[in-house]
Amino acid sequence: MSTTDRPTPATPGLLVVISGPSGVGKTTIVRAVKDRLGGMFSVSATTRPRTEMERHGVDYYFLSEEEFVGMLER
Repeated sequence: MSTTDRPTPATPGLLVVISGPSGVGKTTIVRAVKDRLGGMFSVSATTRPRTEMERHGVDYYFLSEEEFVGMLER
């Protein structure tokens, strides 16, 4: 999807960053906000292995080290 294909929001957006160490409940918070408010959410990229419960492109973008470095170099 290019930037020209995205709908223009009716109101200004709000950027919120949920950050913390592994296991503190970041995903739980994000899911609760999604359920209540909807909206657009970013999907992070990681080089760690996918767990059974995670879906590529939904929970994370699971990349090899080479793919990740290639994205940084672009």
